[in-house]
Amino acid sequence: MDQVFDLVVIGAGSGGLAAAKRASAHGARVALVEGDKVGGTCVIRGCVPKKLLVYGSKVSEHLADAPSYGVDVPPATINTSVLLQAVRAEVDRLNTLHVSLLEKAGVTLVQGWGRFQDAHRIAVSSKPGGDVEHSLTAGRVLIAVGGRPLRPSIPGAELGWVSDDMFLLERFPEHVVVVGAGFIACEFACILRGLGIAVTQLVRRDGLLRGFDRELAAAVQEGMVEKGVDLRFSTSPAAIEGSPGDLVLVTDQGERIQAGGVLLATGRQPFLQGLNLEAAGLRSEGRKLTVDADQRTSVSHIFAVGDVTDRICLTPVAVDEGRAFADTQFGGRPRQVNHDLVASAVFSQPELATVGLSEEAAISRLGADAVVIHRARFRSMDQALPKRGPRTLLKLVIEAGTDKVLGCHMVGEHAAEIIQMAAIAVGMGATKADFDRTMALHPTVSEEFVTMAS
Repeated sequence: MDQVFDLVVIGAGSGGLAAAKRASAHGARVALVEGDKVGGTCVIRGCVPKKLLVYGSKVSEHLADAPSYGVDVPPATINTSVLLQAVRAEVDRLNTLHVSLLEKAGVTLVQGWGRFQDAHRIAVSSKPGGDVEHSLTAGRVLIAVGGRPLRPSIPGAELGWVSDDMFLLERFPEHVVVVGAGFIACEFACILRGLGIAVTQLVRRDGLLRGFDRELAAAVQEGMVEKGVDLRFSTSPAAIEGSPGDLVLVTDQGERIQAGGVLLATGRQPFLQGLNLEAAGLRSEGRKLTVDADQRTSVSHIFAVGDVTDRICLTPVAVDEGRAFADTQFGGRPRQVNHDLVASAVFSQPELATVGLSEEAAISRLGADAVVIHRARFRSMDQALPKRGPRTLLKLVIEAGTDKVLGCHMVGEHAAEIIQMAAIAVGMGATKADFDRTMALHPTVSEEFVTMAS
């Protein structure tokens, strides 16, 4: 294949798919290059399969609560092999669906790994860096290759898993060491524990979820401890020894922890390897591509969206960036993405969700005297009969002088669903008075947002 396109997109993840389909809808001739399954990190090895595992890990809790409601159930046996197979089958279904949607949208899918030959030509090969099988000429190029997990530089790191590997396992072992304190580490620690697996989590600092509101992070930590996750703070891995399935993690304290597996959830970085950016005259800043507000790189006709820019690495952000790019470049409707107010969630157990400024960020920006905090902490009604489970936390961060809601945060069941709707109000500039005059929907957890006093 040696063809000319208005747009060649490298990477069929969330941002690339969104951009390709939107540009094609605007009448552009579009090719999309992908060497892996179509769907990217979110669909193939991230948000979607992870959320399915979260649901699976909660079943045992529901069964344990059943007697409180008069339902007697026999002891459950958890077969993680069946769960993992079912998750992979759903991922394959979604991959097929995305391929068909591209066809319906009129986008040419080119299977293979893309790299620059020059600023306008993209070489495609079946293997990264292999012989050129297709050469595509593009008026514009969009780089949407996403990111990849990082392994720490310790002896034996290759024996550990990264998050991608978790979805490819035949079954989970009886004991897993999780290394990391971010959302991926916490989510997998809770998934594994919910599936009956012993979990030891090593945290380099003295707390979880750095960058999130500290009070919310502490509430998640409390719930994880109650769930049985063995948290080890101020502890880092020094080496991994043994063979797959029978590992020993050596800590920087000299402790030796035996485990069937080690998950290294120690960060991600943009996947620039193999793109041959130099051939296009592209400059990268460290390990990322720097773009302006229109997603334009240092070369005027080459753009980038999503995790490869390492700004806000979330699927909806990449999707909106891709669509904004296509609307601007091909649809005659110029627009830019607002990165200032983005809701996010951690699907830990308990779940955390947030939009706007944390308490710490608000105080840093405005000063302690200019910030008012409202909070409610309680056990929700769904725990009234089982009489167990983590406490829910709801929190509002208010600007004292204007009464404006700067941040809306929650830890608890369905936090992400609730904060998604609260984000609309926060984005519209709602005040605490607006929340207060909203009639409560009773009995619900979210009514506490409109009834909490100072």
